Amino acid sequence: MPERLFEGYAGVLQTDGYEGYTAVGQRPGIVHVGCWAHARRKFDEALKGMRGAERKATSRKESIALQGLGFVQKLYAIERTAKDATSEERTRLRDDRSRPVLDALRRWLDDALPRVAPQTLTGKALGYLDHQWPKLVRILDDGRIPLDTNLVENAIRPFVVGRKNWLFADTVRGANASANLYSLVETAKANALEPYAYLRLAFTALPRATAIADFEALLPRHVDRARLHDPSPASANS
Repeated sequence: MPERLFEGYAGVLQTDGYEGYTAVGQRPGIVHVGCWAHARRKFDEALKGMRGAERKATSRKESIALQGLGFVQKLYAIERTAKDATSEERTRLRDDRSRPVLDALRRWLDDALPRVAPQTLTGKALGYLDHQWPKLVRILDDGRIPLDTNLVENAIRPFVVGRKNWLFADTVRGANASANLYSLVETAKANALEPYAYLRLAFTALPRATAIADFEALLPRHVDRARLHDPSPASANS
């Protein structure tokens, strides 16, 4: 399914460690980037999964999980200082401040891996970080790339909550229609367009679209906000 969805795509693909994206990420023109939130979550789960006695004893496994979590938190602390920075400024900041943290984390990881059983929660956190490492460090290459996929996950959360309410679509066509509509709504929101106004404009103009340029002009990233207040046919085709 991911291979079909990304047919013809070129650019950055940021995902968690789901192996279904591996083949897509290896295609020419695609830069596969990892998600630091998922790496952080693994260490957090390792800490939460420990028994009370282990916590009180501050065992080696717990201290390793805490150390791993601490490294990732440093990356996020650096990122917060660049909240309003340009992508070029963020690239320079990461090279100056995040790269040393990543270098230290890599040395720490190489030392910790052989000392923790891989089947433990901490071992799984270490293994995940090691396996995802080539994709995770690609944040150093481009300041436009976020540390994680949280924005995407937040965007699809309303749909996931709704899906739990209505359980399933009755037909394949209905599921496709639902997916298309949610994609339009969330993409409009991502481009700071009011969803209802955007859909009104798009559905007014679509019947008169005849060329590829007509359809591309209706993509949320191309829509002039002024057009949202005048979705008349003349305005839609202007």
